Amino acid sequence: MKLVDLSHPWNWHTPPWVGYPSTKIYYFQRRATNGIVSQYIETSLHMGTHLDAQLHITPKGGDIASMPLEQLYSDGVIVDISEEVKDWDIIKPEHFKNKVEIRKGDILIYHTGFHHYYTGEREMDEERYMCMHPGGYEEMAQWIVDMQFKWTGFDCGSADHPMNTTIRKMRPDIKERFEKEKGVKVEEMFPEEKIFVMHKKPFPEGIVHVENVGGDIDKVLNRRCKIGAFPWRFEGGEAAMCRVIAFLED
Repeated sequence: MKLVDLSHPWNWHTPPWVGYPSTKIYYFQRRATNGIVSQYIETSLHMGTHLDAQLHITPKGGDIASMPLEQLYSDGVIVDISEEVKDWDIIKPEHFKNKVEIRKGDILIYHTGFHHYYTGEREMDEERYMCMHPGGYEEMAQWIVDMQFKWTGFDCGSADHPMNTTIRKMRPDIKERFEKEKGVKVEEMFPEEKIFVMHKKPFPEGIVHVENVGGDIDKVLNRRCKIGAFPWRFEGGEAAMCRVIAFLED
């Protein structure tokens, strides 16, 4: 069996979600003075490749520790939709047709190509990665629920379109640019009551997601395999950094 890592490296350069503070990493003990090395990390949970739990968006939702291993590791599919979606496009179920067999109850990971803009990658552009990626809307959110996926993952900062998140408030300059390019007001295209729909519709149904998938995802596009996401067993955790692995049969 071959294991393929679909996780980004994690370090002090790792970009946080827009508006969140950056990670602080420093030495708590040094070998010269203490005879041992220890480090201290202060961070939000939404950093790098990470799993959102129900609790992140759903009142009284399950935490990270409550997710059974049978949900975290299962049959899945990695679908390449990078030719169908570009900056600020809306991801739809039709983009997944005629790629590879997708079954109800799968783990679904989709590749937009935006991981190449992630910090440290070959075309690094943090602003484009976080604020201009394609994202799903109502149709995509409903399809995820209908397909009863165990969880979904994607190689961008959010499942939601950036203008259907709080980015539109934190970056009014980008909002203005979007409106000029698309010829529509953000609030008309994405009404306030439908903000974060890719979180708010699947999560209550127990379908959570992994943000910032990356690593060697280019090596496993349009294929079925076993997939696993492995966060720590975090009681009360609304999210956790995790390792995402594709398990390929020889």
